[in-house]
Amino acid sequence: MKIDELYALLRRRGVLWPSAEIYGGAQGLYDYGPLGAALKRRLEDAWAAWFLGLSSDYYRIEPSEIVPEAVVRASGHLESFTDPEVTCEACHTNVRAETLLEKERPEGVDGLSPAQIDEVLRAHNVRCPSCGSNALGVPRPFNLMFSIPFGAGAEERAYLLPETAQGSYLAFPRMWDVGRRALPLGIGVIGKAYRNEIAPRQVLFRMRAFTQAELQIFFDPNDFVLPFASVRDESVPVVRSAQREAGREEVDTVSAAALVASGLPEFYVYHLVHLLRFLRDVLRYPKERIRFFEKSEKERAFYNRIQFDAEVSMESLGGYKEVGAIHYRGDYDLSRHSAGSGKDLSVTRKDGARVLPHVLELTFGVDRNLWALADVHLVHEGERTVWRLPPYLAPVPLGVFPLIAKEHAAYALGLADEMAAAGVPAQYDEASSIGKRYARMDEAGTPYCVTVDGGTLGDGPERDTVTLRLRDSRAQERVARAELPGRLAPTLRPPRPARLGASLAER
Repeated sequence: MKIDELYALLRRRGVLWPSAEIYGGAQGLYDYGPLGAALKRRLEDAWAAWFLGLSSDYYRIEPSEIVPEAVVRASGHLESFTDPEVTCEACHTNVRAETLLEKERPEGVDGLSPAQIDEVLRAHNVRCPSCGSNALGVPRPFNLMFSIPFGAGAEERAYLLPETAQGSYLAFPRMWDVGRRALPLGIGVIGKAYRNEIAPRQVLFRMRAFTQAELQIFFDPNDFVLPFASVRDESVPVVRSAQREAGREEVDTVSAAALVASGLPEFYVYHLVHLLRFLRDVLRYPKERIRFFEKSEKERAFYNRIQFDAEVSMESLGGYKEVGAIHYRGDYDLSRHSAGSGKDLSVTRKDGARVLPHVLELTFGVDRNLWALADVHLVHEGERTVWRLPPYLAPVPLGVFPLIAKEHAAYALGLADEMAAAGVPAQYDEASSIGKRYARMDEAGTPYCVTVDGGTLGDGPERDTVTLRLRDSRAQERVARAELPGRLAPTLRPPRPARLGASLAER
């Protein structure tokens, strides 16, 4: 679907809509309705089950979303967290340079100076998207952070977190004491981040307040032993920076072992494969629509040594878009916060030596992936629209219908309550024909529907059985009421990775 068509459908079904809609909406801010909020929670649960399930030494915390200025000064965000902004001198519209050059330079403008960006704009005679003028000013850096007054006298400044990762770095010394005082130590956060985007666009892809799921793995770079043999033969679709510099943008499918042979660390490729498996096997994006896009030294974020963006091809957005990434940040973060706070953040290894941990970051855009799940899995099939979500992601796993409301409603309502208590959230619906009720549930992604009818309440062989209807095949069968929880509940648990036999810290 095109972006406008998909957005209209999601808004109509109560998945999401503009924040402050009755006032005309607030650019870059969105509210989630019942379906969207439920899908978001299930997506977050699936991420946590997969990535925190990699080791018993990976924990989830919930840090504050407001930090004092000293934190963002030490992290480098106060000086480096900028986007080049261009102002149209004719109509005074402000636009991100990357947005203006989206077609001419799809790889982005990271690593280019303002003068170099200006040269590209002039060379391609780029015009203002609002008024069509080519009177564009010289790009200038624009800091994306939200600052807020802090304290009663507003004498201090604080900032909304521009990335959830900072909460994990600040928590590391406390978590070292709370945990088993051993590396590697994983700290996961699912929370809000805030960025004052110059020009929010593409609905959930450029927002000013959004949800990130991030796992920061703190480790000793000289002692991070993983079962690499379990992933070495996995095929990974990549676009390497060197091949792009040579003028080739095609996706190459190579083994994990080949990526290590090319110079990437085993610990990095191991987690790259697990991110691939999550996107392919848990979120069920088709493998031909996934790629890992390597950023060059000039393109990657200022804190990264290695960066691959996980991208999914989306029809609604015209091609590949980033939905997550893996960043090898080295010791940048702890060294900066150690210097900024005046506290030694190094830790003692088992052999008594001191080490400042390095960080591997697995970052995941929750909102972006919610949109991707709609783009990939919400399809028109003849006269029906069906959202082919995996059952464990479905906002409403089960629809419960009475065939005739006056006769079967009491039984159906009782069944819906019973299924919810058994771990199968259910939605009761008695409006319209059965066919229209099925259509509504198909569009909402509901994988299962049951119908209570005369046979259910009769004295014959169908007593206490219901008609179970499957969304994807539309197949129907009679199933005993008592068998429903055991049949449906297991399909609503998100997959987990193969867990290591011992904690990573003990290996």
